[in-house]
Amino acid sequence: MLAAEASPLVKVGGLGDVVGALPAALGALGVDTRIMLPFYGLVSPRKQKISKVFSFEVAEGGRKEKASLWRTVLPGSRTTVYLVKHPYFRGKEIYAGGRLAKGKKYTRGQDDIRRFAFFDKAAVAALEKLDFKPDILHFHDWHTALVPDYLKRSGIRIKTVFTIHNLANQGLMDGRFFKRENLAVLSGFPPQISQDFMARGVLNSDFITTVSPTYAREILTPEQGVGLEGVLAARRKDLRGILNGLDTDFFDPANDPFLKKKFSAPDLGSKIDNKLELQRRFGLPQDARVAVVSLVSRLVWQKGLELITDDFADLDCQFIFLGAGEKEYENRLKKLAKKYPDKVAARFGFDEGLAHKIYAGSDIFLMPSRFEPCGLGQMIAMRYGTVPVVRSTGGLADTVDRKTGFAFKEFRAKALYHALATAIDSFYHRPRLWKGLRAAGMRKDFSWTESAKIYLKLYQKLIRNGRFH
Repeated sequence: MLAAEASPLVKVGGLGDVVGALPAALGALGVDTRIMLPFYGLVSPRKQKISKVFSFEVAEGGRKEKASLWRTVLPGSRTTVYLVKHPYFRGKEIYAGGRLAKGKKYTRGQDDIRRFAFFDKAAVAALEKLDFKPDILHFHDWHTALVPDYLKRSGIRIKTVFTIHNLANQGLMDGRFFKRENLAVLSGFPPQISQDFMARGVLNSDFITTVSPTYAREILTPEQGVGLEGVLAARRKDLRGILNGLDTDFFDPANDPFLKKKFSAPDLGSKIDNKLELQRRFGLPQDARVAVVSLVSRLVWQKGLELITDDFADLDCQFIFLGAGEKEYENRLKKLAKKYPDKVAARFGFDEGLAHKIYAGSDIFLMPSRFEPCGLGQMIAMRYGTVPVVRSTGGLADTVDRKTGFAFKEFRAKALYHALATAIDSFYHRPRLWKGLRAAGMRKDFSWTESAKIYLKLYQKLIRNGRFH
């Protein structure tokens, strides 16, 4: 598996969670799965036992660049991780710059385009020397989408699987870089498609997956295809949605070290203690009878935060927000918290321990996303006996139904308000229903086991009768 991140070694978002967890689930099925990442400066040899495998050269802009491959083990697992070392990755951050919005899609700057293109070339060059000869190369998101291009140049024959985690994050090259890399023009498509990492990954891999069945259908439409619906339509028969799993050992209210008091489905009494502690931490009036509604999220356009307006202060509940992202959304939540100090509280930045406390201490969890490829928040909330209120899109539509939560379809503030008001009314006045929703959510199996079995069957099919694209 090639990726930009893998938790807990290096992580920015959900991509890291997937790449950190899926190999172990495959390992339990007898698959020798290894990960290859850039050797970022934030990976400390002092905290992590790392050994050098070999040095090698990578063609870069008409010259040969020296690189080296290192080996370690993913913390908390037996999964081997290879690290590609080069000055491009010596910084303490995964990305060299911020994201650039291009309408509904976005990209990193050209520095990051160069860095991850180099990683793709280096990964292929390292494979030529490595004593581990994989049957499948499974690469994730735009960062690794040029791998099939460089494989073709190398002459290595290996089956490839490309997973789209978020189609909107595409990786767009400028014309100068495209020419320098001497990449083939993708015939039958507009010129700009050839300069799109994501498009090249889709068109050049043997099989494409994405992270939920509903999202796999949605990205074939103009509304969610963000300019690549035609590219995806060309590969429709080689596209499948496989729902992401969850690290159910890490997200387990019965064994969670971050919680004031642990609890489980048969005994939810201690959930109240976590609720009172959560209210105290956020400076809200402590009252076990009041519904606590929470949101833990990146604060970006995708997440639908503008649907939460002043009108929501009329609801009989308390709101708790945790996240980081665009200032526009942080400022919106800051204003609500300042205007309604007894009803709304917000913290900015990411705090893993605090996130766990929020999942455990809340009654209702919000995810009003514009689009959501899979989503983990709703799964985590259900694990902790917290009832989700979601927009029915992508993985949210695949995981939340009437037995486990509340959903709305239209992307409108009134639709969210109505769904949340219904949930709050059920919390106060329909105790049997509420108990059933919590119990059904906690019974759901969100482990990686079933998804890993689907991936294994896909790999086996490709090995038997797949093609080299």
